[in-house]
Amino acid sequence: MAVNTLQDMAEAKRLVVKIGSALLVENGEPALGRLRTLAADIAKLREDGTEVIVVSSGAIALGAARLGLAKGGRANLADAQAAASVGQVALAQLWAEVLGTHDITAAQMLVTIGDLEDRRRYLNAAATLERLLEAGAVPVVNENDSVATEEIRFGDNDRLAARVAQAANADAVLLLSDVDGLYDRPPHEPGAALIERVEGVTPEVIAMAGDGSSSGMGSGGMLAKLQAARIAERAGIALTIANGTADHSIAQALATGRGTMFLPVRADNARKSWLGGRQALEGVLTVDAGCVAALSDGASLLAPGLIEVEGDFERGALVSLHGPKGERLGQGLVEYSAAECRAIAGLKQTEQEARLGYAPRAAVVHRDHMVQG
Repeated sequence: MAVNTLQDMAEAKRLVVKIGSALLVENGEPALGRLRTLAADIAKLREDGTEVIVVSSGAIALGAARLGLAKGGRANLADAQAAASVGQVALAQLWAEVLGTHDITAAQMLVTIGDLEDRRRYLNAAATLERLLEAGAVPVVNENDSVATEEIRFGDNDRLAARVAQAANADAVLLLSDVDGLYDRPPHEPGAALIERVEGVTPEVIAMAGDGSSSGMGSGGMLAKLQAARIAERAGIALTIANGTADHSIAQALATGRGTMFLPVRADNARKSWLGGRQALEGVLTVDAGCVAALSDGASLLAPGLIEVEGDFERGALVSLHGPKGERLGQGLVEYSAAECRAIAGLKQTEQEARLGYAPRAAVVHRDHMVQG
């Protein structure tokens, strides 16, 4: 169904709800009252015909308190992994308990970025989510921080929620946080205004985001939420940021409509939606102004327009595409290694074979393996 307002989310067939750490953990202890009202809201949505997937933060915060770790378990990677190992058990038990009071089965699903970056594993995750929902369970998803590394991880559950929504073919994503939504300037400044509706996450919108988590407990911030919105919009999925600090915060957000809704500006096919949501970039290809114009018309990236290559990657790697002024154009799967890209950059097709020692491929990045934006 089309989701054009926050109230429409109450009618969605499938909804992903992400809940931040600051909402679930207070002074190292579970916020049981809020958890119980969230569970009641989820039960009401299910009664009304909406399937719900929960992306739940809080494992590191809970685990750090139980282990007595400094800085909420985020002092270093080893602490975060240890805290997550303890906290994931506690978090799963909490969700099983509060959902169980409504005769709802909770299903824990821990994923790494690799589970959603690799196409085969992504499809497996999608199939698992589908089967759990068919069976009447509520999947409770979290990043598997106990094994994730600093270099290979989502790093926040906002982007994870958007990727889960893609995999689950959800209609909408609701990001519950300790902020009302996106403001046109830092919310503490005089005259700051809440932006209620965004059509397309542009560089100007990104510039409104501040860095870091306002609570200091989670790993996300407004920038991560905007990145999540960009992932969702590629797949035709509406995403809303709303304040989750009140009791029955899901019901309240859906009833009042207060928050920032990001409307999808396009609906890529399933493969391009997955490709656009991938995050593990291995390099950057910079192209000239003529190539920028050709790409905007739907062309492939050809060697004559390539002017600079960054990174050390092999054929099939995910690379970011930039214009001559450094502006990001999109991303795609490259047909050559970094060394081969450097060798043929700027060369006409007739010149490429002599440099490569074999007949050149049709493109450096084919349009079928590229997404813009």
